Amino acid sequence: MTENSQRISISRIIVYIVSYLFVVIWLLPLLWMVFTSLKPAGSAVTVLTELISPPFTWANFEFVTSNASVWRWTWNSTVIAVITTAGTLAMTSLAAFALSRLRFRGKTFVFWLIIGGLMVPTEATIIPLFQMMIDNGLVNSYSSIILPSLAAPLGVMILKQFYDGIPNELVEAAKIDGAGLIRIYASIFVPLSRSSMAALAIFTFISSWNNFLWPFLAISDENMMTLPIGIPLFQGTYQIELTIPMAANVLASFPAILVFIIFQKHIIKGITMTGIKG
Repeated sequence: MTENSQRISISRIIVYIVSYLFVVIWLLPLLWMVFTSLKPAGSAVTVLTELISPPFTWANFEFVTSNASVWRWTWNSTVIAVITTAGTLAMTSLAAFALSRLRFRGKTFVFWLIIGGLMVPTEATIIPLFQMMIDNGLVNSYSSIILPSLAAPLGVMILKQFYDGIPNELVEAAKIDGAGLIRIYASIFVPLSRSSMAALAIFTFISSWNNFLWPFLAISDENMMTLPIGIPLFQGTYQIELTIPMAANVLASFPAILVFIIFQKHIIKGITMTGIKG
């Protein structure tokens, strides 16, 4: 084995060690949450040996589902996250297609105006946005959470960068065959950008699922609350006991973690392909 090969092997080993270290650091809080949720009420969950030792019970999950509107909050979160994701993909892909392939006056200015939205903090828009929802009677509705989330400048930027790399020959061939703009968009750009759109969809879904600040302000009706709002409200009555709040957190976190685990390869592939040109 040459010196260069040895150097590469050592570097790879170091990368693996560091990667696994980060995995362990990421998993420890999740494992602590799961084990705590399975312990009987009053257990010493801060002692490692007692935390991972029997007895375990499902009673905490039964208590949470019986005494809190978890299923209603889960339904609200699912509806909002799914509609937000679908709407964001439609709007960002159409906007990116227009900015990438259409010719119109002020296109560069429009693009940079959209990108400028990334520099505006969410907190700066809350007051006018809330007043807008009140004026239109949208408070305590799905629309009050979904509509503001559809504007995604980062998604436009990512998809436009990918669309710029699609060869013009494909577009010209489609035009020769008599395809219009909508058909070109649906038959060429959407299929080729599936990985990038899948990555964007996952990020959007998880972001919508975990969104707290704006839903907390826009929703006051308990039946309309999402999990990130309802769970803390439920936990407020269990300041000392940890097992029941952790069971509620497991129920709230499970869907987002499951979506990430199932579709994680699309995130890597989508981000990688976004930078490909030609």
